[in-house]
Amino acid sequence: MVPYQNDAYNQQPLKDSNRKGEGNHGIMEKLTIKTPSDVLSFIGHSLGFWPKESLVCITMHDNSIGATLRIDLPRQPGHELPYARTVARYLTSDTTATSILFAVYTSEPCQPGSGKPHAATIAALTGVLAEQGITIRDGLFVGNTTFSPYDDGESGTSLALPVSSTETSAINAEFIYRGSFVEPTGHVTLPPAGQEASKAAGVERHMEAIRFQQSGTALQQGRKLWGDMLASTAFPSDDDCHALVANLQFPAIRDRLIADIPGMDEPMQQILFAQTTEAPKWSRVEWAQQLLLHAYTRTSPEHAAPVLTAIGYINWWEGKGSKAHQFLQLALDTDPAYRLARLSDQMVGSGIVAGWNMNKNTAYKALPFDIP
Repeated sequence: MVPYQNDAYNQQPLKDSNRKGEGNHGIMEKLTIKTPSDVLSFIGHSLGFWPKESLVCITMHDNSIGATLRIDLPRQPGHELPYARTVARYLTSDTTATSILFAVYTSEPCQPGSGKPHAATIAALTGVLAEQGITIRDGLFVGNTTFSPYDDGESGTSLALPVSSTETSAINAEFIYRGSFVEPTGHVTLPPAGQEASKAAGVERHMEAIRFQQSGTALQQGRKLWGDMLASTAFPSDDDCHALVANLQFPAIRDRLIADIPGMDEPMQQILFAQTTEAPKWSRVEWAQQLLLHAYTRTSPEHAAPVLTAIGYINWWEGKGSKAHQFLQLALDTDPAYRLARLSDQMVGSGIVAGWNMNKNTAYKALPFDIP
C-alpha cells in the first residue's frame, strides 16, 4: 500500500458568484462562497467530516468548483515531489480544471523563522501543477483552533480567525438547512452487535440451504432477496438479514449482489470497477449501505467479512478512500484471510479512484441536494 489515504470525487458546479437555480420546489436561494469560512464549511460538508493532518484541494474552472480531493499529508520529509505528482494525478482527472484552492489541515504549529509547515510540499505541488497549466488560486492553513491564509507570512497570527467561525458561515447554515452535517472525524464507528451464537446459527441454516440448491437457482433466489430489499423502504426482518449474509458467503453470489447495488444493466465487471458511462442510482447505493450496516448488526464476526467488504466497496465507489480502507481493514480483522477484502484494500491503497468519480455526470454527490 502507498502511505497516503485519499478521498476524491466530483461535485456539481458551484458558482463563486451570485446565481439562481431551479430546484424541485421552485427558485432556490442564492448560494455564494464569499469568505474563507465559507470555503472551509464547503470542504467539511463535501467530505462529510472535518479533516485531520490532510491536504484538501478543490479544482476550479473560472468560478465553478469541480473535483474535491482530500489526501493525508506526507509523514516524512524528502518525499515532497513524488507526493505532489500523486496529488496532481488526481487533480488533473478533472480535465476542465484551470486552478485550485487548497487547505492544509494540521496540528503542527508554525515555528518562527522556519515558515509554514509543509511549505516544501506546497512548493512542489505548485511547480508540478504549473507544468499542467494549473495555477493555485489561494490557500488556507488550518490549525486546531484557528486558520489563516497560507501565504500570510510565517506565523499567520495577525490574520488568524477562529475555526469556530465556520459554524456561523452562510454556507454552513444553508447546508445544515438542507440536511447536510459534518462529523468531527472521518473515523468509522460500527453499530453494536450482540447475541452472536443465535445469529451465527441463523446464517448457517441459510448457508446449508444454499449449498443444496443448483448454482443458478441459488443465484436467482439471492438476487431476488436482495432486489426486494433494495426496492423496499423498510429494513428487512432478522431472518431475511441472515439469508442475505448467507448469500454473501458464496463468492459468485456475493459479486453479483454487489454489482446489483447501483441498479444498472451493464456487464458485472464494468459495474464492479465503476467503468460505465451511465451514472449509478446513488440513492439506491446509499440505501444498500444502510441495509448492509443493518444486516451487520444481525450477524456474527465469523460471517461479517463479506458484509464489511461490500460496504468498503460502496465507499470506494463514492470516492471515500479513507473510509473504504477502514471498512476493509475491519473485514480483515474478522477474517485475515478474506481475499476480496485484501485485494480491494490493495486497490484502494494504490490510489486507484473509481472511474465514476472521474466524471461529474457520474460521480457521487456527497450533499443531499444539487447546489445552484
